[in-house]
Amino acid sequence: MKFIKQVLLLLLLFTALVPTVARDMSKKDDVDVKEILWGHIKDSYEWHITDLGSEENFYPIVIHLPIIVKSSTGWHVFSSEEFSEEHDANGDRPGPYNLFIKSGEDKANPNLIVEKIGNKEVRPVDISLTKAACTVFIDGILLLLVILIPARWCRKHKADDPAPKGFTGLMHMFIMNIHDDVIKPCLGEDTPKYAPWLLTCFFFIFFANLMGLVPFPPGGGNLTGNITCTFFLGMCTFLITNFTGTKEYWKEIFWPDVPVWMKFPIPLMPIIELFGIFTKPLALIIRLFANMFAGHAIALCFCAIIFIMFSIADNAIVNWSAGTSMSIVGVLLSIFMMLLELLVSYIQALVFTMLSAVFIAQAHVKEHEA
Repeated sequence: MKFIKQVLLLLLLFTALVPTVARDMSKKDDVDVKEILWGHIKDSYEWHITDLGSEENFYPIVIHLPIIVKSSTGWHVFSSEEFSEEHDANGDRPGPYNLFIKSGEDKANPNLIVEKIGNKEVRPVDISLTKAACTVFIDGILLLLVILIPARWCRKHKADDPAPKGFTGLMHMFIMNIHDDVIKPCLGEDTPKYAPWLLTCFFFIFFANLMGLVPFPPGGGNLTGNITCTFFLGMCTFLITNFTGTKEYWKEIFWPDVPVWMKFPIPLMPIIELFGIFTKPLALIIRLFANMFAGHAIALCFCAIIFIMFSIADNAIVNWSAGTSMSIVGVLLSIFMMLLELLVSYIQALVFTMLSAVFIAQAHVKEHEA
């Protein structure tokens, strides 16, 4: 009961402070709601944390990441801090070695590094440590620590020893739940072969989803809301599914058990089955990306409404009343969305793992008996 009172007190304090902060920020000429939304979702060469100070003394807190590029003059390694915060006439941010970070409005290379050689813009070999790349390393390291702790316990104990307690016991229960209730019913006797990949998928996605809800480093990176990350995971499942498929699996694709006129001379069913090979991983990629992207975007939109309400009214009293009332609504809706995102984080990891197991099982169909 005491804990609930403390949470409610913090919520009321936060709700009371938000109108003042939002009103001050809405007066700044450089406040861009679109940038607030995309600043969290899109990838970048620097990690923006927050902004401090007043309108006259404005100070952003940013973690500058290393830039590693190979331009026409060779390899260059430097900090993203060397790119100017001021935009030129084209909206680009100039940096050293004739390198620029293109404007987000650029159609060819939005928010990417280009090299200007004369009148031409050329993309250099870019292996910079961006925000998304940093998030992958951070989430991977933390995930290893979380998994290695129960693994160390297993290595030091026998199977008939009493079950572990605390964090190790929680992880054992979690792992066995996914292994026995999700993976094993789909794959049966093939479970030991593919369980390591499927368990890795589940815990990496789940952990990345949770870290994306943390509003400050090492969290705050919307990794699974990045199509590149979900594309890689989906393509790995696609390759595992098709490179380990049985002869019967490929036979059902190219010569399925349907009337001959549906296979020859026009291969109608083989075309449909072949098309299905590519729609399965596409479903994995788009489902995970769209759900995590949309969840973060909606939560940020609720926060952005507060700034909008403080800036649209000319009358001070109307401005304050509209902004304050919307602050309360916006904070409550944002909290609701973040709690909902906790559930979605688990569901999306579970769905990706379950569908991957189903697709792999479908590729291991046995030869039908005559």
